[in-house]
Amino acid sequence: MSFLIGEGMTGGYGGADILNGCTIAVDKGEIAVIVGPNGAGKSTAMKAIFGMLNLRQGRVMFDGEDITALSPQERVLKGMGFVPQTHNVFTSMTVEENLEMGAFIRRDDYRQTMEQVYELFPVLKQKRRQPAGQLSGGQRQQVAVGRALMTQPKVLMLDEPTAGVSPIVMDELFDRIIEISRTGIAILMVEQNARQALNIADKGYVLVQGANRYTDTGEALMANPEVRRTFLGG
Repeated sequence: MSFLIGEGMTGGYGGADILNGCTIAVDKGEIAVIVGPNGAGKSTAMKAIFGMLNLRQGRVMFDGEDITALSPQERVLKGMGFVPQTHNVFTSMTVEENLEMGAFIRRDDYRQTMEQVYELFPVLKQKRRQPAGQLSGGQRQQVAVGRALMTQPKVLMLDEPTAGVSPIVMDELFDRIIEISRTGIAILMVEQNARQALNIADKGYVLVQGANRYTDTGEALMANPEVRRTFLGG
């Protein structure tokens, strides 16, 4: 069984199901990417795995344990980090204060982790005394990812990490995501830039109407003519 798996997930908001039996999994040190058209349930699948959505059917297993009934807070304590697409930094607080907020569950000395975040994102060290609200979109994303890393997660979940950033910043963020995965952290992300995301993915999931349409390695999905034509713009 995979390190993290949302298995046969069915659920939604109110009476309507957005997810229809979909399964998403990722292993340690892997990058798994969820792609698909707008309204396919990509972000909803992430929220379900993180416990922000009650499932009517299915379960979430993490490191061999059934965590379906746990709250998001309890999942963070187990080792899950989640970076939402928007409103993911405290704009009035400095970069360093944002990172300190990420360490709120820690009872040990977190300064070494903060140094690791600064090594990963050098610009944050330069701007550590600056309010996060004054940063560019790409730099804010780095703060959000850095804050999640401060909890020392075993799984890092990213919802549209490159939304609204320039192609150069997107490439840089993807490079950092690869670096993070090489430390053994499992990465699960939803991404609009499907072609670029599948390029770095060990595993890819194409969702349509809340169900798995294609599941394969990133490389195989990139090479699949049907996937290319329908989801990657030819």
